[in-house]
Amino acid sequence: MADTARKPNGLTRNLTAKIASVPMIATALVIFIGCTAWTIYHSFTRSRLLPAPDKWVGLDQYERLWNTRRWLVSIENLAIYGICSLILSLVIGFTLAALLDRKIRGENVFRTIFLYPFALSFIVTGLAWQWILNPDFGIQSVVQGWGWESFAFDPLNNREIAIYGILIAGIWQGSGFVMVLMLAGLRGIDEEIWKAARVDGIPTWKTYIFVIIPMMRPVFVTALVIIASGIIKVYDLVVAQTSGGPGIATEVPAKYVIEKMFQSQNLGQGFAASTMMLLSVLVVLIPWAYLEFGGKRRG
Repeated sequence: MADTARKPNGLTRNLTAKIASVPMIATALVIFIGCTAWTIYHSFTRSRLLPAPDKWVGLDQYERLWNTRRWLVSIENLAIYGICSLILSLVIGFTLAALLDRKIRGENVFRTIFLYPFALSFIVTGLAWQWILNPDFGIQSVVQGWGWESFAFDPLNNREIAIYGILIAGIWQGSGFVMVLMLAGLRGIDEEIWKAARVDGIPTWKTYIFVIIPMMRPVFVTALVIIASGIIKVYDLVVAQTSGGPGIATEVPAKYVIEKMFQSQNLGQGFAASTMMLLSVLVVLIPWAYLEFGGKRRG
């Protein structure tokens, strides 16, 4: 009797794919986890121009960090920018996608126009919007030239609203990409759902809110992760538009880290700030991952 084929166990199943992934896993362990641990360790030292692992100071760097007004302002700005950017990018992106999904004439042209800003670097976007928001030859100057001389729109030079000038540029660049993600999700919705909604007399807006959006939950999660990753590391846009000014009105954590490490030559303080940025990501990511994947396993 012929020998029956032995079923592969858990270790030998997809062995080729597992072997091929070894270099990537090793790189992630060495570079990401290793460098992260190295950074966290040196955040407890008095490192200046060069790392000084022997100058252990405990939590002193963190105490100095949270007693620094510039860092507190950067956290406040990141919160304002992040919350507004998340909400507005999703709303604008989904609205544009819903309009394009109606099979309008010239859809390809509009899709290209809306997506084009995403192809630009943050430096180019920041400089472009710095010119657009400049009161001497930007929006304010154009509107005043039309005869509305009392019109004033100069957010980048106003300490109270300067962060919203950064926000305008960020939304302009990112909404097109969110639109493409949403449009792909909408095109994956079965037409029978729309036909059933029309037969039942359900208004279009109710169909979107109560049927389509819940079905697109994975697309929204993907968009949220991508937007959030861009928010945490926002740096180029701020430097190109305001360089953190006026004063420290548009300071952000990534800019604080870069300047402490490379301009102030204070590696210990920069490492402490970057560790706090990592911690803030984990505080959001771990509960989300537990609810997203732990719930499915229990189910």
